[in-house]
Amino acid sequence: MIYRTLFILLLISTNVTAQKRDSIYTYANPSPDGTGKFYMGREIAHVMSFEGADWLERDTRNKEENTTLSIAKLPVGPNSVVADIGAGTGYYTFRMAPKVPHGRVYAVEIQSDALAYLNKRSKELNINNITVVKGSERSPNLPDNTVDLAIMVDVYHELAYPHEMLQAIRRSLKPEGKLLLLEYRGEDPDVPIKELHKTTVKQLIKELKANGFKLIQKNDFLTIQHFLVYQKN
Repeated sequence: MIYRTLFILLLISTNVTAQKRDSIYTYANPSPDGTGKFYMGREIAHVMSFEGADWLERDTRNKEENTTLSIAKLPVGPNSVVADIGAGTGYYTFRMAPKVPHGRVYAVEIQSDALAYLNKRSKELNINNITVVKGSERSPNLPDNTVDLAIMVDVYHELAYPHEMLQAIRRSLKPEGKLLLLEYRGEDPDVPIKELHKTTVKQLIKELKANGFKLIQKNDFLTIQHFLVYQKN
């Protein structure tokens, strides 16, 4: 009887610990393109695999998203250290590198194919101020207090652990460091992107505020994306 009671108490303790550890997220049946995992009421989208590399490098991307303008508006200087988190094919990485000739761009990825591509492409282009970093689902694996600007381009909505990732990014930023999110406009039903791959400013502010970030710049110069700059609170 004593052993049975101890076993039941152990099961209860283990269950309570598990619930406490994952109390940040909730779970439900997944919707199309969703994981069934929710953060602050938002269902997290499935990650686009590196098989979608051609879409990232499509010839029409600049016309559709005005990536040239986005890169021109980046809050960086010649000596800035930038982290492109979820770099993919390096579409932004390789275009940002010339803007920080005396600085550095960290191209952060978790997919092996993407990491191999980024390393190969850096050598082909002979760009010396790019460092490819293998991140994880919970962290970009960057040194603390080293980054002037972290950028996520259509990546945030796919983060499996947004709370943990935001905390890790926050640690990597310098005291005046910034985080830039480019996300498709969830408020606009005419933006031709799947619903879970779009986000609203209201939702993003709620999630970022909960992780110690404040919105300091909201630009509307892009037609289908938000351009949101946050700073550590």
